[in-house]
Amino acid sequence: MAENLVELTVQNWDDEVTKSDIPVLVDFWAEWCGPCHAVAPIVAQLSVEYEGRVKFGRLDVDDHGEIAGRYGIQSIPTLLLLKGGDVADRIIGAVPRVVIEKLFEGNI
Repeated sequence: MAENLVELTVQNWDDEVTKSDIPVLVDFWAEWCGPCHAVAPIVAQLSVEYEGRVKFGRLDVDDHGEIAGRYGIQSIPTLLLLKGGDVADRIIGAVPRVVIEKLFEGNI
């Protein structure tokens, strides 16, 4: 996993996401999800390119379903762009890189 990509958990959610002073892109995923594995390298690459402007994290919905439920995650992969813990934008499903980058327009 990329150094800039934080593995999110119930324990670190508030510090890493809610209290972040920059927007956070959260990749909601699961090990068994094929489309999640297709999106993961794109998210990892973007985490390097947008370092310092956007924080990137991944949350395993099987291990931390309570957070996924809090944000209404029903399909994975889902990417949420959060600002101060509030959803600024979302993408559901495996999408090309350019679609993910559009999330940042006007949000960073």
